[in-house]
Amino acid sequence: MIELTRVRKAFPPTTEPVLRDVSLQVPARCLYGLIGPGASGKSLVLKAIPGLVTPDAGSVKVDGQEVTTMPAIALSRLRERFGMLFQNNALFEHLTVFENVAFPLRRLYGATARDGEARMTEADIVERVRERLARVALSGFEDRLPAGLSGGQKKRVGVARATVARPKIVLYDEPAAGLDPVTSQKIFELLRGEQRASGCTVVMVSSDLDRLLTVTDRVGMLYRGELIFEGTTEETRASRDARVRQFVQGLTEGPL
Repeated sequence: MIELTRVRKAFPPTTEPVLRDVSLQVPARCLYGLIGPGASGKSLVLKAIPGLVTPDAGSVKVDGQEVTTMPAIALSRLRERFGMLFQNNALFEHLTVFENVAFPLRRLYGATARDGEARMTEADIVERVRERLARVALSGFEDRLPAGLSGGQKKRVGVARATVARPKIVLYDEPAAGLDPVTSQKIFELLRGEQRASGCTVVMVSSDLDRLLTVTDRVGMLYRGELIFEGTTEETRASRDARVRQFVQGLTEGPL
């Protein structure tokens, strides 16, 4: 389980908080969608979960472990349980598709793995990477560079890399940003299929509500740094909160 309790965060020189006492819970094996208008703090929450951003106040726990006060070595090991897909895909432009996807495996289980850690042979790594690329319909793309890929293909490479080490928790930040509707739907269906197949916990930030709400189990909505709603996908669609209704239904008039 992921649990945030009264998390606050501001960035100097202003003292105005970006996150205002945000409390939410993500059950294990849940696909949780985090929604809200731009600049409402969604990506900041995503970064706070693995300790990439430290809150000014409040608690962040992953499976009962307090992230905000965790020593650096312990935090580094905790992050090994995460897979992450960032908005810009964060692919290494000088590496091939194969090497991009293999990167987490080489770091965690290859020749540079910590002493005492389980190791993977090169044959194991090749097999795992090929399996991941086949899963995202990119077999045969192993030797291509990111510059030669379409936007949707780059997203799929990012998904393969985020999931290749079989993480227990996966964080997706705008996984369909800049993609056409058909490609976006395929990406969301892929992410849902990956989550169901692996049983991992997923937290996903997306502005593509029409497609996001077809795959989520639970949804939280941030508004001006506050969590104003949390519930199932069905409860989200049926919410009577004017701000939630306006955002989910795309209404042009209302409090937002």
